[in-house]
Amino acid sequence: MLNVAAAAAADWHGPGAQERRRAFQWRTLLWALVFPPKRHRISLTVPGLFLMVLAVGIGTAAYNTASNILFITLSLLLACLLLSGLLSWFNFMGICWRLRPQGPWRAGHETLVTVEVENRKAWLPTYSLWFELATQPRHVPPPEKPEREMKMREILAAAEKYITRGRIFLRERLDPRGAASVDWGVKPTLRGEASVELGAVGSLFPFGFLRKNIGATLKHPVLVWPAQVEYQWTGAVAAHAGASGQRTARAGTGDDLLALRKYEQGDSHRLIHWKASARLGQLMIRQFAAESHDGYSLRLDTPAAVWTRPEQFELLCSFVGTLAEDLYATGRLRGLSVNGGPLIETRRIRDLEAVLDELARLQPVAEQGAGSREQGAIKNVITFAPEGARGVIAYVDGRQTASA
Repeated sequence: MLNVAAAAAADWHGPGAQERRRAFQWRTLLWALVFPPKRHRISLTVPGLFLMVLAVGIGTAAYNTASNILFITLSLLLACLLLSGLLSWFNFMGICWRLRPQGPWRAGHETLVTVEVENRKAWLPTYSLWFELATQPRHVPPPEKPEREMKMREILAAAEKYITRGRIFLRERLDPRGAASVDWGVKPTLRGEASVELGAVGSLFPFGFLRKNIGATLKHPVLVWPAQVEYQWTGAVAAHAGASGQRTARAGTGDDLLALRKYEQGDSHRLIHWKASARLGQLMIRQFAAESHDGYSLRLDTPAAVWTRPEQFELLCSFVGTLAEDLYATGRLRGLSVNGGPLIETRRIRDLEAVLDELARLQPVAEQGAGSREQGAIKNVITFAPEGARGVIAYVDGRQTASA
């Protein structure tokens, strides 16, 4: 329990994330105002710069004319600027935040990143926060031209193309001891490992004269599944007759009882389990196990000598992922083997997610494993090969069955 609580506390970042509160000292307060902590930055906005210029002008006129009214006006302007800095500093006291990427992530599909905020101050509320977020892949594709032939500006622009940035605002008031959350919608473009970063937290409170930013540098790793693509199923090869049907832990139309569930509108009355319904006091439906004699196994080999084009390799990963999901939805997917590795069986939805995770991390390999050559006894094995310069073909026992 202590480890779980410590891990939960470690997720929070910000000025209010510290568990132990130090004793208040005026020396510490004044030192923090003169020399802000690391990654804390205060800058002037356009209205603040205008206020500074106006204060300099009024101060010059007051010195030359010795007018008390001008000196009073100058003091009010400077007090307003000082009060803005103090209120901005108090606004961030006791604030902490954490990232919560919502999954799963898939290339080309919009997903959400949730930022949870807590105000741990006992008396003061917090207003007008914004959060600067960014997501970028771990492995950026190389540029089309060699870097030695590119200028520094072109290199930075090529790297920035795969980075998605955004800013979300917490517009409502955050009461003392209160919590809130804001969502950021992002659409990843590349398959593979990526990271979500909270770069800074800022505010213009209270008057908009000063912009206060706190550098967060909070990162959270994510895994982006391949994008879904359209493909043509040109003709399925029938399962080999004579092979005994195997039962899978999946609902279907077999003869073996898998589980009982509550009756839903539209279920057949023939599937009602009357004894269990009488015992439980509600209608229960029988679910039977599905037979896997018409299932398919996917064998994916990615030698670098065959898959030389990055675009074609990405199409391969998307094609395999989409085909695996479609076969699983119809109860005809046995599993996936990658580069001669063991067969990843897909009996539950978690197994399918493990297959998609494997495809998200997949890269061309220099040598192919020997295990894939020993799977000749398995029937209905789908293999993949490139078609021309852009396409991908799927074969079942040597016969073409699908293309993308």
